[in-house]
Amino acid sequence: MDEAARRALEITPQSSARDRTVDITTVGARTGSPRRIETWFYRAGDEVYLTGQPARRDWYANLLATPEFTFHLKNGVVADLPAVATPVTDTEQRRRIFAEILAGFSAPGNPTGMAREAGRLEAWVHGSPLMLVDFA
Repeated sequence: MDEAARRALEITPQSSARDRTVDITTVGARTGSPRRIETWFYRAGDEVYLTGQPARRDWYANLLATPEFTFHLKNGVVADLPAVATPVTDTEQRRRIFAEILAGFSAPGNPTGMAREAGRLEAWVHGSPLMLVDFA
């Protein structure tokens, strides 16, 4: 991975929605066909994660079936990064990761517009998909 891509992945709670917006291409769990969608990525500690508000997500089912996918940087830096997703299922680990992600929503000047979600930690822990992203 080149230095520009590495820097693009180093978002902070103050990073804009644009900075954290990427596309991912997964393999459809039922169809076996490529599926490309736009989503946000998050950082907790030194790791990159994919998640979303509590709900069922097709991309999550796709990554459970086929963990290899492409992570497409597209704002400022354009790069197609091969990646592997690992589901985070341990409740205490999920709580720690989501606490860090949601704390960023409450940060002063938070540009994501998701401040109202910060108080819903348990809903995220028990209802949101969470994948650790490893760049191959």
